[in-house]
Amino acid sequence: MTVSVQRQSDPEGTERVLRSLPEWFGIEDAVHNYVNMAARLESHIASLEGVTVGVALVERHFAHSAELALIAVHADHRASGIGRRLVEAVEDSLRGEGCRFLEVHTVGPSYEDAGYAATRAFYDSVGFTPMHEFHKLDWDGPTLILIKTLN
Repeated sequence: MTVSVQRQSDPEGTERVLRSLPEWFGIEDAVHNYVNMAARLESHIASLEGVTVGVALVERHFAHSAELALIAVHADHRASGIGRRLVEAVEDSLRGEGCRFLEVHTVGPSYEDAGYAATRAFYDSVGFTPMHEFHKLDWDGPTLILIKTLN
């Protein structure tokens, strides 16, 4: 089976993916917020036989920088290369628009959690560099900001 990645919005598919990952997206308000974001932000989806199995949302803050606001792969398809393909698609799109920097926020390493340690390892594997850990930025705990240059 071939996974296709395209720049396309799919709020319903985004919700399905997030609900398959309750250990990361178990807060109902957060799920609704991401679904609403999927309707308004630049979206890249990975689909398998017409069904969304991964999503990446991008928010542009300035002409030369963007934030990977969400990346998620359905629980049944994790560790299959879909996340990497989504990041590559986002990067290609942003480079084509003259964007030079991509940032992402995640739970910082001072909060010990195996799931988020795996998330940080994924970001490292696709070339993101940790820049700073802030406390109480996006939530009550630590937020790690990572960046990547898009040369």
